[in-house]
Amino acid sequence: MTVLISANGISLRHGDNLVLDRVDLNIEEGEIVTIVGPNGSGKSSLLRVLIGALSPEKGTVTRKPGLRIGYVPQKLHVDPTMPITVRRFLNLPKRVSNADATQALATAGAPDVAGRQMSALSGGQFQRVLLARALLEKPDILMLDEATQGLDQPGSARFYQQIEDVRRNFGCAVLMVSHELHVVMSASDRVVCLNGHVCCEGTPDVVSAAPAYRELFGTGTGGALALYRHEHNHHHHDHDHAAKAD
Repeated sequence: MTVLISANGISLRHGDNLVLDRVDLNIEEGEIVTIVGPNGSGKSSLLRVLIGALSPEKGTVTRKPGLRIGYVPQKLHVDPTMPITVRRFLNLPKRVSNADATQALATAGAPDVAGRQMSALSGGQFQRVLLARALLEKPDILMLDEATQGLDQPGSARFYQQIEDVRRNFGCAVLMVSHELHVVMSASDRVVCLNGHVCCEGTPDVVSAAPAYRELFGTGTGGALALYRHEHNHHHHDHDHAAKAD
């Protein structure tokens, strides 16, 4: 398999705080990898190092030459007073054809929002528009930073389902960062458990049984591997997890 991106011995400090400590990570073509960890465990920082937005203090990141990355940010503030339609938003930072915009929105699961104001979208629609914009890059790898924060659980499950469809149709690799264990994991080929360093990694069932994982997340998330179809009878909400209608 072709390795798309490889991080070796990544260490990073914010002030005196060691945020990442000798982290190794490889992502191969077409795989879905989820990085899970509590808040403050360095997940977003690692993503930003992989993208090239942050330089590590130690270690190296190697990207396949010409690697195209589609990035779906954690949240994006669009000034509600500024009128901008979804279609115009997709022209940022560079103009795209109507055909490409239409196809990207359809693939992202938001086929009929092109004419709507960004400020009028629901949380789920907004995330799908961000996904559409990332797909316009025709990415080899799609990176999502806590992309379902603020969606309720069925909304999250639907969004992840969409990501799986995208991977099937585009053949791109997917790297997701999340602290929501209950929906994320079932879709992943590999789960990396991060708390400043890699505590454990492997297939979802291996990781959820690992002592390091239980130490971080407790056994209360025994339903972490609940697949999408179990979502209706599985109503864990993180207390900091604001549920919004999708």
